[in-house]
Amino acid sequence: MTEAEKNELVERAELLLALRRRGLLDNRVMRAFEEVPRERFVDPAFRDLAWADQTLPIECGQTISQPSVIASMTQALEFDSTHSVLEVGTGTGYQAAIMGHIARRVVTLERYRTLAHSAAVRLRQLGLANVEVIVADGTQGLFARAPFDRIVLTAAVSEVPAPLIEQLAPEGILIAPLGPPDDTQTLVRLRKPGEGREGQVMERRDLGRVRFVPIMAGIAASL
Repeated sequence: MTEAEKNELVERAELLLALRRRGLLDNRVMRAFEEVPRERFVDPAFRDLAWADQTLPIECGQTISQPSVIASMTQALEFDSTHSVLEVGTGTGYQAAIMGHIARRVVTLERYRTLAHSAAVRLRQLGLANVEVIVADGTQGLFARAPFDRIVLTAAVSEVPAPLIEQLAPEGILIAPLGPPDDTQTLVRLRKPGEGREGQVMERRDLGRVRFVPIMAGIAASL
């Protein structure tokens, strides 16, 4: 083992311990973080920061979120091996990989073909056959595969797009950064009313302040 590999193992262990201290108590999520090699999902230029708890730039002007935020979002979904998950904003595929270790099925939508292709390759190499990457307009979701038990947005919205609410199953949970695109947002957790209670307001819980890149409608024309 090289010195760099030893350092990476130490940094990985330190991050996992820090996540525990910050409230990551779900053992399924913790195991997923242990099993997914984050260094495979960051730009090689930032390999030495792969296990740092910070946001990093990726292709197409996007970012990979800091692990503590991903952990908070994933834990708040409260899902298991019986659930189907829709992710809006694949990025490098890191959070999809985390969720793929837990959920029955993960469908992740990406507007940039470059990102979608690279993510699909990584996920396939890791043997995550239950994770599917699709080039699509995330604001419209994917009616063909709905309903979804859980939906997570990895880009900021001023309000949750109506198609995503429609595609969320009764009693399903949706996580989204809600707020202005040029400022910090509030990470919110919404639970849809159960069957027979469709007229009720969605239950909301605020999870903290975050800053995400804004969601963009449509499919990128060139990237």
